[in-house]
Amino acid sequence: MNRFYIILIASLLISTTSCSQQKKNEKMTKKVIKTEEEWKQILTPQEYFVLREKGTDRPSEGGLTSHFEKGTYHCAACDTQLFESNSKFESHCGWPSFDDAIKGTVEFVLDKSHGMIRTEIICAACGGHLGHVFNDGPKETTGQRYCVNTTSIKFVKGETKK
Repeated sequence: MNRFYIILIASLLISTTSCSQQKKNEKMTKKVIKTEEEWKQILTPQEYFVLREKGTDRPSEGGLTSHFEKGTYHCAACDTQLFESNSKFESHCGWPSFDDAIKGTVEFVLDKSHGMIRTEIICAACGGHLGHVFNDGPKETTGQRYCVNTTSIKFVKGETKK
């Protein structure tokens, strides 16, 4: 009988820990839902074009493309942390490039626009268009290149997690 109670208590503890871990993960990607009018109120016209209408910035070697300070890159629409600065690399493509995203913050969507088949990356929290991911990144890391529109992200200076 004692053995039964020990197993029952152990099962309850494991279940409780599992549920609390799941809630922590849910908070990380809490959905941000706004109407298009609300987005227009808080975003600049260029941010709205890129993040909500799936536009693309012009390529540039300036701004965040050649920015390499320690910190994190956040979604310009909802402020979700998306990329750590130590995952950023110089790809010479004209857009900020990362070899990985913070787990659970980016979603992948099949994109068949413009006569191409690509993988779009969007913010998991607000659905904002970030750019595309390609398989031509650094082979010594993930091999991925998250090609991100400068307008879709903002930099927050600080220490990185990795």
